[in-house]
Amino acid sequence: MAWIFLAVAGLLEVVWAVGLKYADGFTKLLPSAVTLGAMAASLYFLALAVRTIPLGTGYAVWTGIGAVGVAILGMVLFDEPRTLLRLGCIALIVAGIAGLKALT
Repeated sequence: MAWIFLAVAGLLEVVWAVGLKYADGFTKLLPSAVTLGAMAASLYFLALAVRTIPLGTGYAVWTGIGAVGVAILGMVLFDEPRTLLRLGCIALIVAGIAGLKALT
């Protein structure tokens, strides 16, 4: 169950990070509320996950899910560059997440 909590926390991290763009410096009410709610929920699920999963592993996987998700959504939603090198770096992050999961 801890890994499910960690996955949810990571997905919520993606929500709040992308939400920062839409909140426009917390000047827009609804995107700001969604962003703050996702932040709180993300930290809550991370806290549940690291009861069982080692802290270093849990935090690294959480930030990795967030980094990969935000990088991909940045390309899809905000027309950020889609270079081969950038995609390769994202693949390295995914490999690191998989490695940490396999070794824990």
